[in-house]
Amino acid sequence: MTKVHRGLPLLVAALSVSASLLGGSASAIDISRLDASKDSPGDWLTYHGTYRSYHFSQLDQINAGNVKQLKVAWMHQPGRSTRGLQSMPLVADGILYYSGSYSRVFALDGATGQVKWTYFPKLDDDLVAAQTHSPYNRGIALGHGKVYVGTVDGRLIALDMATGKPVWDTKLIDSKKLTVGFTGAPLVVKDKVIIGSQGGEWPWRGPIFGVDASTGDKKWEFLTVAGTEEAKATWGNESWRTGGGGGWMPGTYDAQTNTVWWGTGNPAPLYDWAGPNWKTQGPRPGDNLYTTSVIGLDPDTGKLRFYHQELPHDAWDFDSSVGEFVMIERGGRNLMVHPNKGGFVFVYDRGNGKVANVWRLVQNINFVKDIDPKTGELIGRRDMVEGAHKNLCPAIPGGISWNSGSYSPQTGLYYKVGQEWCMDLEVVKTTPILEPMAQLNIGANFKLTNPEGSKAHGHVSARDPITGEKKWEVKFDEPPLASLLSTAGNLVFVPDARGVLRAYNAANGELLWSHNNGNGHNGGIISYRAGGKQYVAVTTGWGSLVGDEFAALFGEPYASMAKDSGALVVFALP
Repeated sequence: MTKVHRGLPLLVAALSVSASLLGGSASAIDISRLDASKDSPGDWLTYHGTYRSYHFSQLDQINAGNVKQLKVAWMHQPGRSTRGLQSMPLVADGILYYSGSYSRVFALDGATGQVKWTYFPKLDDDLVAAQTHSPYNRGIALGHGKVYVGTVDGRLIALDMATGKPVWDTKLIDSKKLTVGFTGAPLVVKDKVIIGSQGGEWPWRGPIFGVDASTGDKKWEFLTVAGTEEAKATWGNESWRTGGGGGWMPGTYDAQTNTVWWGTGNPAPLYDWAGPNWKTQGPRPGDNLYTTSVIGLDPDTGKLRFYHQELPHDAWDFDSSVGEFVMIERGGRNLMVHPNKGGFVFVYDRGNGKVANVWRLVQNINFVKDIDPKTGELIGRRDMVEGAHKNLCPAIPGGISWNSGSYSPQTGLYYKVGQEWCMDLEVVKTTPILEPMAQLNIGANFKLTNPEGSKAHGHVSARDPITGEKKWEVKFDEPPLASLLSTAGNLVFVPDARGVLRAYNAANGELLWSHNNGNGHNGGIISYRAGGKQYVAVTTGWGSLVGDEFAALFGEPYASMAKDSGALVVFALP
């Protein structure tokens, strides 16, 4: 770890432009402020808005009655936007912070877009070039007077919120050996910064780290693959040594029970050839705990409190790393709503992590016949042997992607993107990998296809978050790949894949306004207040592993859509 002390030469090579102090209140981003959005409705302090993960803004200056007047207020071009902008901006006290590709961080005046400071970390360029998923970054965290950002070469960095100067820089992963780092946002919980590592396809053990927020010292590490003796017994032939399972998107924190909720990635190899004999045969016999699971961790120690494996022995890459954990109170029960990539939405009891309900968001699902809504058990698995297979649904990008939906406490509705597509694949009997190494371990070749009797498409629906009952739905020719935003102005904002940002009436789905941003959306959207005025900020830019498949399946505009540009576009009323 490299620590940087004020008044001493910087030990971390970076381009950092300092600016005037941002004000004393910025340092007071503590647990109570992160947990209670009602106390700072003009801010957006965590990746999911607050710990409740609503992706909802209490601001109503922009509303269903005047949204047609919405105009671009300002834009920021971060430069070097390889794979576009995929991050979720954050706002504290009128200052907007966001990250771009290569873990670059920017602090801007929320009202004008004027740059306050920038920070460009020096990365291992050879390692970045060797990575499949890099160099995008999906977000940052605020707290303790600092901005926290992970890097694709395995570091977690703390920056001074006022100046952008690095305070500490901690190396957590041997990325040269593994070509694995951090692409998702960290989460500040009390005196810790918690961050999960990339992907499930790499042959290692997918840790989640707890780091001291002030010093950068690693305090704990939880292995999502065989992190306990109970879990190790679910990996035959010691396959836990290279099991994958990275928890690559940020979860949330339930202050009432002092529990961190986190979703974990798929096991490696991603597909295996055991078919229905997966309990005893194949490259990773057994349930493969704690991959494709929801886990509850003690934030102070990193110890496991509970878990539910949403897909035991996940053989389809429908992992649980979707970081969305929506806290709902209903009928005297405290519940947690969590979408799974397979197209189902799980509802949990927040007290013990037990399944309270499971409902289906998408139609085209045949990897299982169903999931028991009372127990969460899979009904009628489709496990594949070596060779060719047709029409597996959903396709590898999932019925649900990593970007977040939105819950409005005003309407009581949960707004979520569903993806309707399938794929043909060939399961390949790969050579067993026995030690962690810099190598993806997929185990199949695949091609996205249309569902039988229809065309691949997407939809945004408004539903009861607990029962899944649908109130309204809007269909899209291609699945939107960006996060959604609902507001107290009775609006739902949907950034689509073609580059059009749309605003719908949150109660009935009526289209009220749209604006073409000129490039596909693949990241975050927020609303905030600066100088007494409400703004809506959305990231633009195309080029993810999912987006890469659009050209073959849908043609234009994706065949010629740029994958090396992006901008932050900010809207306001005149």
